[in-house]
Amino acid sequence: MSKEFYARLAEIQRTLNAPKNQYNSFGKYKYRSCEDILEDVKPLLNGLFLSISDEIVPIGDRYYVPATATITDDETTITASAMAREEESKKGMDAAQVTGATSSYARKYCLNGLFGIDDSRDADTDEHKNQQNSARQQSYQQNRQAANNHPPPARTPQQILTAFTEYALKSSIVELERAWKSADKSLAGTEQHGKAQSVYLDRKAELEQPA
Repeated sequence: MSKEFYARLAEIQRTLNAPKNQYNSFGKYKYRSCEDILEDVKPLLNGLFLSISDEIVPIGDRYYVPATATITDDETTITASAMAREEESKKGMDAAQVTGATSSYARKYCLNGLFGIDDSRDADTDEHKNQQNSARQQSYQQNRQAANNHPPPARTPQQILTAFTEYALKSSIVELERAWKSADKSLAGTEQHGKAQSVYLDRKAELEQPA
């Protein structure tokens, strides 16, 4: 492990300000977003490489978005992860917006963990409510450990097909591709696989039609 790498990371954590540039007019409070953190941290990287990835994971009858932030100097790497659960529905938001908000939430909290940002007292747009429910704010590792210790009942291929079909009808092209990747793997070797593939191809063709 590189002492220089850890010293540089510690300096970023010490210097990073990440001000709360967003304002919730309904609740009348300021909060920081994932984009605010990224904007403030990029000038401090000084040769270090930062990346964030996420995916859609079906657990039970709900969709979760685990996200992972990685910082490296090509020799030493540190990651931090967080997971958020999609709302079943959210007033004034379509499926794509719900997924986007959930992804942003998960990405923000893995950045918080990586750079030592304390948001426990923030009353964010959606975060404050989520913070009251520990299932929506646990780290990705904690959630995976809990899933291993108390795994949810396995879904049948038909349940997976039904959930994928309902999700596909409301999804964007990016969301569709990510959901299909998961369904393709989960349904491999089952009779429902072909049906799910037909749903995927039909919805993809619909989304790719010129406006």
